[in-house]
Amino acid sequence: MGKIVSINVSKNKGEKKTPVTEAFVDEYGIKGDGHSGKWHRQVSLLSYESIKKLNKKGVSADCGDFAENLTTRGIALNSLEVGDILVIGDINNNTSKDKSEDADANGKEVMLKVTQIGKECPKPCRIYYLVGYCIMPKEGIFCQVLKPGKIKTGDNIFISKN
Repeated sequence: MGKIVSINVSKNKGEKKTPVTEAFVDEYGIKGDGHSGKWHRQVSLLSYESIKKLNKKGVSADCGDFAENLTTRGIALNSLEVGDILVIGDINNNTSKDKSEDADANGKEVMLKVTQIGKECPKPCRIYYLVGYCIMPKEGIFCQVLKPGKIKTGDNIFISKN
């Protein structure tokens, strides 16, 4: 189980995202975010651990600096595969092994499907110029919304493997 450390949004594509405490995820992504739309990369995720690792190399990066929508903690995002399901919400009191069934039963959790691992950056970002590479192409993941709902910082994230 992981957690949402930060929810990040920006009106336009190609700019740093600003943290918010909660957001509504509709069928196109995070409502009001420039990356939402009818495509396979509606919500992007990057781990806080990846950002911290990069900061140890002398970079001063924070949540949203890589234009990720969700900064996570406690999930090895690089171990996920296309087709895996992420269930986001406060369902830590449930005892079922299949958290996705619990989420459907109570109707309160958001469900995302992993659609892409990493990406090619259209142009080098400021991080690339500082250290010679960017972490989003190898350590970021992208998802499509399966089940909309409200999310907030601190929500649990469960993985249902493909």
